[in-house]
Amino acid sequence: MISFVLTEEQLALQNTAREFALKEMRPVAAKYDQGHEFPWDVMKKAFEVGFLYSSIESEYGGGGLSLLDTAIISEELAAGCAGLFTTMMVNSLAQTPIILFGTHEQKKKFLTPFSQELSFGAFCLTEPQAGSDAGNMLSTAKKVGSDYIINGTKCFISNGGVARTHVVFANTDPEKGIRGMSAFIVQADTPGVSVGKVEDKMGQRASNTVELVFEDVKVPQENLLGKEGIGFMIAMKTLDKARPSVGAAGVGVARAALDYAIEYANSREQFGKPISAFQHIAFKLADMATEVNAARLLVWHAAWLIDNKQKASKEAAMAKAYGSDVAMRTTVEALQIYGGYGYMKDYPMEKLVRDAKLLQIYEGTNEIQRLVISKEILG
Repeated sequence: MISFVLTEEQLALQNTAREFALKEMRPVAAKYDQGHEFPWDVMKKAFEVGFLYSSIESEYGGGGLSLLDTAIISEELAAGCAGLFTTMMVNSLAQTPIILFGTHEQKKKFLTPFSQELSFGAFCLTEPQAGSDAGNMLSTAKKVGSDYIINGTKCFISNGGVARTHVVFANTDPEKGIRGMSAFIVQADTPGVSVGKVEDKMGQRASNTVELVFEDVKVPQENLLGKEGIGFMIAMKTLDKARPSVGAAGVGVARAALDYAIEYANSREQFGKPISAFQHIAFKLADMATEVNAARLLVWHAAWLIDNKQKASKEAAMAKAYGSDVAMRTTVEALQIYGGYGYMKDYPMEKLVRDAKLLQIYEGTNEIQRLVISKEILG
C-alpha cells in the first residue's frame, strides 16, 4: 500500500522546523549572508531544539530520526536559509560515517557529546586536486606503532573552522588507489590540525567553509573507522545517505522562491492588473509548482528506500540532482518574475539564486550524480 500521508510525529517535526525557519532563521538570513560572523546564536537555538544531532541513535543521546524524517526537516530549514541549513546538515554528514561504521565504543565517545553541548563536526574528503576524483587523494595516513600519522590538505570543508570532530579520509596504502583509502576520527584540538584559508563564497555565506591542514597529526588506532582500505566505501555510503537531504534542501529553496514569486505576482500591477493575470506569468508559476512537487516525491522515495534498507544509490543521486536543479531553475524564474527588483539585495531573490547554485555542486556535483545514475541504468 502506497501512502503519502505523514504521521502525526512527522507533521509535528515539520511544523517545528517550519516555525524555527520562519522565526529564527529567515529574520537573520540577510545578516549572516554578509559572511562576517558565524551564526552562533541561531546554532545555539538549533542545538536546543535537537537539529544538530537528530540523526544520531537514541542510545547515544540523539533523536534517532529516519532519513525521511530528516528530509522533511531539511526542506523546512532550507526554506528559511540555505546557508544556515548547511551548517546544521553538515553535522549529520560528519556523524553519518560514525553511525554507519563506528563501533559501540567509538559512538559512545564521539557521538554522545554532540547531544550534551553545542558542537560541530566536519566531513573531510575533498582536496585541491581531488574533488569529484576522490581516487586522486594525496593525504596519507602512515601506521607507526599503534598510531597513524596523517599528512595532507583538505579544501572546501564546511564547518571546518568551528568543528570539534573531523572525519578525515586519507591513504593508508597509496599504491592501491581508492582501495587504499581509510577513514579516521580526528579531534580538532589534536596537535598538527590547523585551519588554512577561510573561503569567501558566492552563496550560502552563513556557512563556514575553510581549508584544513594536517601536519604529522598522530591519531590512535582506535580512531580508525572500520578497517584499512574501506574509506572510499565509507565515503560513498555516507554520501548516498546524505544526498536526499541535499535534494530536500533544493525543494525548500525552490519552494521559498515560488512562494515569494506568487506573492509578488499577485501584488505587482502592470497595465491595470496583477501580473499573475498574464498567462505567461501564470504558466511560469504552474511549471515551477509542478517541479517542486516532483522533486519532493523523488526525495521522499529515495529516503524511504534507504530507511527500508534497500539499495538506493541511483534514487539518492536522482533526488540530489533533480532537487538542486529545480532549486536553480525556480529561483532564476522567480527572480525574472520580480524583474529589476529581483536583482536588488532589498528583495530575497538574488540571495536565493546564489544559495541554490551551491546545491548543484557540493556532496557530489550534479554531473557526478548523472554518472552514478547512468551507470546504474546501463548496467
